[in-house]
Amino acid sequence: MATFRRVANSQKCVRAGGKHNDLEDVGRDVFHHTFFEMLGNWSFGDYFKEEACRMAWSLLTEHYGIAADRLYVSYFGGDAASGLLADEETRNIWLDLGVPRPRVLPFGLKDNFWEMGDTGPCGPCTEIHYDHLGGRDAAGLVNAGSPDVVEIWNLVFIQYNREADQNLRLLPRFCVDTGMGLERLVRVLQGKRSNYDTDLFTPLLDAIHQRSGAAPYGGRTGSADAGQVDRAYRVVADHVRTLAVCIADGMHPGMSGAELVLRRILRRAVRFCTEVLKAPQGALASLVPTVVQILGDVYPDLTREVDRIIDVINENEAHFLSSLQHGSRLIQHTVSRMEGAGSLFPASVAWSLHRDLGFPLDLVDLMLEERGVQVDHQELGRLLSQDNKVLSEQQAGARPRLQLDVLSLAELQRRGVPHTDDGLKYRYRLENGRYEFPACRATVLALYDGRALVPEVREGQRCGVVLDQTCFYSVQGGQSQDQGYLTRAGVQDVLCAVEALTRSGGYVLHQVTAADTLKTGDRVQLHLDQVHRLSCMAKHTATHILNFALRKVLAQSCPQRGSHVSADRLRFDFSVKGSLTCSQLQQVEDCINDIISANQVVHSLEVPLQKARTIRGLRTVDEVYPDPVRVVSLDVPVSELLDRGTDSETSVELCCGTHLLRTGAIQDLVIVSEKQLVRGISRIIAVTGQDAVQAHSRRTTGNHREPQGTMLGKNRLKRSQNNQVS
Repeated sequence: MATFRRVANSQKCVRAGGKHNDLEDVGRDVFHHTFFEMLGNWSFGDYFKEEACRMAWSLLTEHYGIAADRLYVSYFGGDAASGLLADEETRNIWLDLGVPRPRVLPFGLKDNFWEMGDTGPCGPCTEIHYDHLGGRDAAGLVNAGSPDVVEIWNLVFIQYNREADQNLRLLPRFCVDTGMGLERLVRVLQGKRSNYDTDLFTPLLDAIHQRSGAAPYGGRTGSADAGQVDRAYRVVADHVRTLAVCIADGMHPGMSGAELVLRRILRRAVRFCTEVLKAPQGALASLVPTVVQILGDVYPDLTREVDRIIDVINENEAHFLSSLQHGSRLIQHTVSRMEGAGSLFPASVAWSLHRDLGFPLDLVDLMLEERGVQVDHQELGRLLSQDNKVLSEQQAGARPRLQLDVLSLAELQRRGVPHTDDGLKYRYRLENGRYEFPACRATVLALYDGRALVPEVREGQRCGVVLDQTCFYSVQGGQSQDQGYLTRAGVQDVLCAVEALTRSGGYVLHQVTAADTLKTGDRVQLHLDQVHRLSCMAKHTATHILNFALRKVLAQSCPQRGSHVSADRLRFDFSVKGSLTCSQLQQVEDCINDIISANQVVHSLEVPLQKARTIRGLRTVDEVYPDPVRVVSLDVPVSELLDRGTDSETSVELCCGTHLLRTGAIQDLVIVSEKQLVRGISRIIAVTGQDAVQAHSRRTTGNHREPQGTMLGKNRLKRSQNNQVS
């Protein structure tokens, strides 16, 4: 895809956290959603403003037949404080396309300057708005929150990079990123006044009515919506779509990051469903088949995962319902004891609802708003800050990784700096039972101080080093990065520990704290921690064998959901209906250790991606692979698998990780735990080598107490000495 200059796509989007967050607006109006389908076209250094505007106008007015007299366009009107001039170029393009002058409207940074985050690529945008009533001058309603005059398409002209100091720098190559919400477009094409009146939502609203104790959906908003019933319809319809799509993608409600956002969405949906719509427990999950009916033909993973989606929603609803009832009583009791109008709800109670009962703070605000009460946000903010300070102190010592930004990448390319050759990470060999890793001497091609490329760094300065070649494996494919250090030619006693390794745009960045002055052009030697690498190689090869053994024992696909390989253990997540029995776990262990004992050869070969996909029995995960791609197989050479065209009883996967050359070096494997993360997804933790031997020893001597869901394998100390290599 890196070679593409023009792209058009449709993608699943969730806007419920971060800078672009529509969660609070869902249900209040008739056009905001947490999940929506985004139709977009992209230019990567190809066409720019004129062609983007012309194509958008042509598609809407000529191909879709939308009346031009219903459309208004906005453009960036400049911002004096930022030193940004008005985007007169875009304004003139619209005028040249025939848009009447009164319908081409300037707006400021808030509405017409697009930024995804606090830093990164950004630029002015132009939006196309549609008037659902028509026959009037609706210019004053553009960007005014009117439900009848709404944006349907946003054309973003990415030409700047927002720096950490908030300054803007021009990008070396301009791009276009446009987005049009399918739901809003369908509303226009079907002539509806609300997204929820289109056939993307009406089956869901009917299904909600059938399962609830509420009156039929009436489409009311604001004060006209007595009891917030219609708002609840919209929230539940929107949120169950989001839940279904995210859970099908492998997410599940959790306690941090995106998983915490999903937990908030689920709990909001449960609250509106049970308390406002008076639906019984289980009603929310029972809507999933209707979501699948609407979206399943486009997203077949919804059809495949429908049972697991239902199980996850039901399980989480059950966990929250008792807390919801307790919390509702606590809110009611506290409100009844508050003194007079204008009193603030105690922050300590709100914090307790959040911390102890799992109420999202926005849900607390929502429930208080319905009672005409506000929380003491100043005191709540202090409690939040205090909690964050504690968390930060707990995480003290963790340092963020340096990552080359887009401007530095462009500068490296402008200078003609070649991509880092990291092929040495694969060029080890097995000699007389020992692994030998190649020596690596390299030249410093660039230094990065976290903001820009610099010619040199001083002692004690943290920086990223770009080399012409490296033998280190950077973080990718679920395998931990290599460990080691650098020394400068002629100064072998001054070591620079490699603290982190990141890969961006073909360059491997070695993060170090300089122990001496380091300059571009210096020669360095790389010293690999071979023990750490060998441990990771053993765990990675063992993970492939585990993947194969699960499929063989369970006689089903049990697709991989994630994995992580480190020097001390391996983790493997996979889809399966329920937890494995002790007998099944024992069979999996036996299968794995039989392959280890056989000391099978591990083969690898780089082949074209399309050709690799023809291998029968190939195991892949849902991600984008490079082309060509590295194929790793056990016992049977990759070339033979390509020629056979039939299934082989062996492990074969696409993988960029580092592996053993023979399976015997794993020595032994013990599954130390297996448990269901959520209904339908299990996680196995396993150890190998001496850690596995010790696990056996603890098991046989009775010194190890098994936690629930844990299974330690039988004693296999009779490992052949032939399999043990250094």
